[in-house]
Amino acid sequence: MLDLKNFGMALDQLAEEKGIPKEKIIETIEMALAAAYKKDYGERPQIIRAKFDPATGKADFWQVKTAVDETMIKSEEEIAEDEARKAAGLLSPTQEEAEAQEGENVIRKVRFNAERHIMIDDAKKNNENLKPGDEVTFPLETKDDYGRIAAQTAKQVILQRLREAERDFLYDEFASKEGEIISSIVQRVEGNLVFMDLGRGIGVLPPDEQVRGERYRSGERIKVLVLRVEKTAKGPGIYLSRSHPKLVAKLFEIEVPEISSGIVIIRSTAREAGSRTKIAVASTQDSIDPVGSCVGQKGVRVSTVIAELGGEKIDIIPWSDNNEKFIASAISPAKALDVEINEQARSAIVTVAEDQLSLAIGRGGQNVRLAAKLTGYKIDIRSRAGETVAEATTEGEVSGSGIATE
Repeated sequence: MLDLKNFGMALDQLAEEKGIPKEKIIETIEMALAAAYKKDYGERPQIIRAKFDPATGKADFWQVKTAVDETMIKSEEEIAEDEARKAAGLLSPTQEEAEAQEGENVIRKVRFNAERHIMIDDAKKNNENLKPGDEVTFPLETKDDYGRIAAQTAKQVILQRLREAERDFLYDEFASKEGEIISSIVQRVEGNLVFMDLGRGIGVLPPDEQVRGERYRSGERIKVLVLRVEKTAKGPGIYLSRSHPKLVAKLFEIEVPEISSGIVIIRSTAREAGSRTKIAVASTQDSIDPVGSCVGQKGVRVSTVIAELGGEKIDIIPWSDNNEKFIASAISPAKALDVEINEQARSAIVTVAEDQLSLAIGRGGQNVRLAAKLTGYKIDIRSRAGETVAEATTEGEVSGSGIATE
């Protein structure tokens, strides 16, 4: 016997423990009760629904039928043709449903079953406003006593539906946070994978999303970017990142009110995680200095971001619609003497003084490489004598005689 009153008493506790909205739990209970009723008292083709009142612990049941007219019913010839195609493996249930749609108005032809369908003329005897395709409900006798098998069915369906509801709820919750930063605690490290406790779920930090040289210790609290969320049979698969360029942009959004309010905009980001990042910022108001806003008084804002990234260097570059000016700023801390741009080839030649060459190129070509990624231009660094000492593509490839590796 299934005690419905116990369901009502346990609703609030269940909602709190599982973190599922109370309405979703009630919906789950109704589906389970309908399944139990159908198993003990219904027929296989029937569509039975239930309405559960948590205040009284009672449930009402009804059968649902679809009103059809002659144009919606398959002829004997059509039924025979479908059977032949199914036997030959040429018609799946999905294809059958798709082929039932004709023209602009969807007409679903069905094989008439008295348990699922009712002719429109008969349906209109109780409601003149019914149209073909409308649902017609028929109240069923409420059964207070369920058989043991039906009760077990209800219990199993409820547990299954609750698990599904919890998975769906968690998926929706974290899917809405894709591209956002959340605080997490390192739960455990297994091989190259780091599992993070997100409070209501467990996320994974894959090897290619980790920062080289960063060590993750159990119990450590760090900020991570929700990279993507996937549905799996065991719940949402939550993939995190510490190396994505967007992590830096989002950290600045947290620390800089002008960014969160939209006054300052991060227009571009180039990052080599764990080593150096360049961000280009612009202001929507002439009175606001975008670089100064990101740096903060005495550098407090940028220092907070750097600390969260384990000491990663950050260059904040002023964005400009003037590409020559923007590229010149992008090779900071070096100072450019001249910038020549080929817009068709999306390339630029930057001339710098001899004593600025090493700064412009950076160790291992890092500075010019990040500048190329930031601006979207292939950049050649040349000396005043006209010698090309380094070339960087927007894909991060750097070559040239001036690249220092030490």
